[in-house]
Amino acid sequence: MNNLLLSVLAKPVEQKDFAQLLHVSEARVSQLLAEGVLLRDGTLGEWIVAYTERLREQASGRGQELTIERAALARSQRIGQDLKNAVTQGEYAPIGLLADVLAAASSGVVGFFDALSGDFATRCPDLDDAARTLVLEVIAGARNEWVRRTGSLATTALDELAEPEFDEQLPDALPDALADEAEEAAP
Repeated sequence: MNNLLLSVLAKPVEQKDFAQLLHVSEARVSQLLAEGVLLRDGTLGEWIVAYTERLREQASGRGQELTIERAALARSQRIGQDLKNAVTQGEYAPIGLLADVLAAASSGVVGFFDALSGDFATRCPDLDDAARTLVLEVIAGARNEWVRRTGSLATTALDELAEPEFDEQLPDALPDALADEAEEAAP
């Protein structure tokens, strides 16, 4: 019996026969061939050993590429859905639009502040030049600070968008975190 088993294991095997033996689809066997797990024109014994090694790698966590990819996809889909929900609920607007609105509001305020000089002359004719100049300097300082702060708000927001989302310590924990997400996303 040993000789019979060894002779069967030493013969080349077809994809459909191997798929039947393992109760997997022929497409899965083709995928294993394409990935290089199984060698073309390999024997039944070689394919069984290669397939078993692949299963061991996956069970021990060394073959996590697919798990990591699935977790990344699930995360991207979740972020996309969160963004769609935020837009629908009116909680999100593109940063460019917000910056434009802020700039328009700032320019309107600046225009109002600039017009105060003429208003002081007509509304407060008794105000002497020194007092008027002092008041206008304070208003100009406030106007300039308003412009500076709104500009820095937009710059800070844009800088935060440009920064990477992960800190330097995260890559060590990334496979575990992604594996957890993959488990949650698994059907």
